[in-house]
Amino acid sequence: MNNINDSVSVNRKYKDRLFGMLFGNEEYKPNILSLYNALNNTDYTNVDDIEITTLEDAVYIKMKNDVSFLIDSYLSLWEQQSTFNPNMPIRGLMYYAQLYSSYIDDRGLNIYSSKLEKIPTPKFVVFYNGQTNRKPIEKLRLSDAFMHDDVNHEFEWTATMINLNQGKNDELLAKCKVLADYMTLINKIRIYKKETPSLREAIDRAVLECIEEDVLAEFLRKHRGEVMLKCLTEFNEEVYRKGLLEEGREEGREEGREEGREEGMHILVESLHELNLSDDIICSKLMEKYELSVEDAKAWLAKI
Repeated sequence: MNNINDSVSVNRKYKDRLFGMLFGNEEYKPNILSLYNALNNTDYTNVDDIEITTLEDAVYIKMKNDVSFLIDSYLSLWEQQSTFNPNMPIRGLMYYAQLYSSYIDDRGLNIYSSKLEKIPTPKFVVFYNGQTNRKPIEKLRLSDAFMHDDVNHEFEWTATMINLNQGKNDELLAKCKVLADYMTLINKIRIYKKETPSLREAIDRAVLECIEEDVLAEFLRKHRGEVMLKCLTEFNEEVYRKGLLEEGREEGREEGREEGREEGMHILVESLHELNLSDDIICSKLMEKYELSVEDAKAWLAKI
């Protein structure tokens, strides 16, 4: 078993969240297919039918999503949230604008011609696993954010939010073992986080126990260091957002703003420090994720 204090190799093809790592990359396309079938009562079996389209947070886009993919002319977007966010419809609309733009460019469609160009049908799902009591399934609507009522109901965009907590959508979890195992790991971390002051120890205990119980065992053995880093970052962010809410401040920071960038760097550094990694390794991670120069990474690290 690898020691968690060993150097953590962060593979950039994986998304920042554990959910994206499990359901948003080529290596684990069977997971995508399993969850898609469970959600839609379909029986697709060929993983080659899936074309992953997840936005990669390129500098010129300043935008990324958790998981998006094409299958059978449906364009699915999946977002995982541990804190309720009523702004998911507008975020989804922005994501889809970029996804459709890429689709049109890649296929050479001419949207300025007199011919109607057909595009994939959207399916936008938000998987909620936060600790506030929410309904099993909720429809979040863009129109709820309009300053004036859209009396003719001409403009709408919805996000279907599915609650993954126990007793809310157990049938869905029963249909997709990977999703059920993901929630088992998250719940174990939350339980052990209350029993120890060290988040790293809580995560490590949960990971080891899941391996022993054959919960994501092969995945966790292979990517233990990566999972540790992602969970540390996610749970630190969860605590940070909760603090903002308790102070009556806005829940998050707009992506791309300087404050949000610094917040992200601070959380990343804290998480890497909990893994007992050297300053050199931490600097390299800052350079990789935030495209900093060596000098800027070292200068920023020195401020903490």
